[in-house]
Amino acid sequence: MDVDLVVPLKHPRVGKSRLRGAVAEAEHAELVLALAYDTLAAVTSVAGVRRVLVVASDPASVSELAGLGVELVTEPGDGGLNEALRHGAALLRDDEPDGIVGALQADLPALRAGDFADALAEAAGRRAFVADLQGTGTTLLLSAPGALLDPRFGADSAQRHTDSGAVRLAGAVVSLRSDVDTSDDLEHVRALGVGKRTAALLPDESVPLG
Repeated sequence: MDVDLVVPLKHPRVGKSRLRGAVAEAEHAELVLALAYDTLAAVTSVAGVRRVLVVASDPASVSELAGLGVELVTEPGDGGLNEALRHGAALLRDDEPDGIVGALQADLPALRAGDFADALAEAAGRRAFVADLQGTGTTLLLSAPGALLDPRFGADSAQRHTDSGAVRLAGAVVSLRSDVDTSDDLEHVRALGVGKRTAALLPDESVPLG
């Protein structure tokens, strides 16, 4: 069964505060946008992904992402990450009441489409999630068909999602677990190979995805 994804995104100027200093300050917003661009370029190429809805605090600031075929909507108020995800999930559910809805982080620039497709196959219609490399955070959360997404992102979200009944996917490979919050994370994904937009902002030794 196909999946519809919600991707939350802050204004690039204020997003990823712990990543400041990884590139020149004037390029920080461009880096945040590049991380999202490469993440979305990967998932929109997956046959099992039907729609991608970006819930943005300022859609105009990320309007170029629409060129990837994603839809942009405005984040409702200041309710935070989980509220933005619930809003996006509700919009998707209105159009596809019995479908699978997923929440994906926008900072996975090394993501391989095949890895994402494998995670969908492993989930097999169950409410499930992928933990980050540290095992405490969450990079992807999937609902069961027609069921609530029930996002619980934030501190210790992996445990929170487990406690809520979601299945931790054991086979998820490194590219889907490698989100970028710090300069060390950026070095890690650079070694894996990042998308072209991210690679263009990093030192020459960066390895772009094919």
